[in-house]
Parts: sequence; structure tokens; C-alpha cells
Amino acid sequence: MGAGPGDPELITLKAVRALERADVVIYAGSLVNRDILEYAPEDAEVHNSAHMDLREITDIMVDACRAGKTVARVHTGDPSIYGAIKEQMRVLEREGIPYTIIPGVSSVFAAAAALNTELTLPEISQTVIITRPAGRTPVPPGEDLEELAVHGSTMCIFLGVHMIGEVAEKLMTHYPPETPVAVVKRASWPDEEIVRGTLSDIAERVRAAGIGKTAMIIVGRVLEPGDFKPSKLYDAGFSHEYRP
Repeated sequence: MGAGPGDPELITLKAVRALERADVVIYAGSLVNRDILEYAPEDAEVHNSAHMDLREITDIMVDACRAGKTVARVHTGDPSIYGAIKEQMRVLEREGIPYTIIPGVSSVFAAAAALNTELTLPEISQTVIITRPAGRTPVPPGEDLEELAVHGSTMCIFLGVHMIGEVAEKLMTHYPPETPVAVVKRASWPDEEIVRGTLSDIAERVRAAGIGKTAMIIVGRVLEPGDFKPSKLYDAGFSHEYRP
């Protein structure tokens, strides 16, 4: 399940109900707010997966399920984005154990909310690219930041703030240097921090703020759209099935 970006009020009702009936909880302790564990029963068996490898995690899940227990595997944000869940699902499927995925609020959207911005605006950007720079985990051919930058669309970059200078340099191969950028550290947490700038100066600003991890990078004109055109959705002259 996804626990949301940090604020415990941003967990979904469905996830809360799943936690309330869990016998075993395995949570990503390096990222998930521990306050969320309060939804679990007092006698629940709780494990912090930050100190565990895949085999250790899945062994607990499989053993508990075989014993007739209900397991809540708690990931940060939405588990479908950089959640490393597919390899866990593969083990459960191999063992014949059914499971349900409960989506969560991603830090992408918590960051957009913190910035009071919309990621898609008419005639400015109708495309959002969610990506990460190559690091210890490589990216497939065609997905390097330089190649993605050719689209000029809104880009949301995970796991890249520690190399913000390199990220900005790669993006400036196609985005203008004055393109707005925002870095949101720990979106929705009490210590949330926002740094704004442009591709030409964001690296210096982020380094000055001392931000080196757990931050979302958002790039694009939507951050400073100026006098943009409103959507057709609520245009009085635009008819649709609910408003002839």
C-alpha cells in the first residue's frame, strides 16, 4: 500500500482500513511517517524494511500469510512509482499468495500542491514526464535526461537532488537556461522546504540550502506561466454531455 508523501492525513481511507486489520506491518522506515503506524493494532508485529533486503522482506510476508495472518506492506507515496514492488509481487505470485495493491498520494503531487501549481496548463504543457537520472540504477536507452528534455514539457525528477548540477546541465541541452525550477524537500512534512530558481542557478541555490536528498525536482514553464489561457473545461462557450 501507499502511505502517501509524509503527512499522515494524506493516507487513503482504504489504506487505513487495511492497517487496522493487519497482523503484520512491514514499512519503509527511512521514508514512511511512523505516525501512520498508529492505525495498526497495538499487538501487530511491526518490521522496518529499511534494514532488510528483498529476501528478508518476502520471507516475513510469505511466512505470515501461510500462517493465516494479514500483512500490510507499507511504502512511501504511491508504490507504483519507484516502489520496487514488482519483485515482491513476483515472489507472492510464485508462492500462490493473493494480494491487493492500494494506491497512495505520490510526492510528485504533494510537491505540486506545496508549490500551488498545476502541472498541466493549456498551451504551456499538456505532458508530464516522471523520471530519474541515471545513478547506481541505470536508465534504459532513450530515457536519459538530455533525450527527455527535447519535449520541453513539465518534468518531475525523483532521486536526483544530490546531483542537481548535472541534472540542470543535461536539461539545458534543450530547455532554456531561464526555465523555472523548484525543488521541494520532504513535501507535506512539517519540515518541508522549497527552493525556487532557474536551470541556470538552481544548483547553487540548492547547495546553499543544504538539500541533498528526499526532494522532488519540478521543471517547466507551468511554475511561472504568466498570463496563460484558461481551460476549455469551464468555458461557458464549451459544451459537453453535462453542460449542453
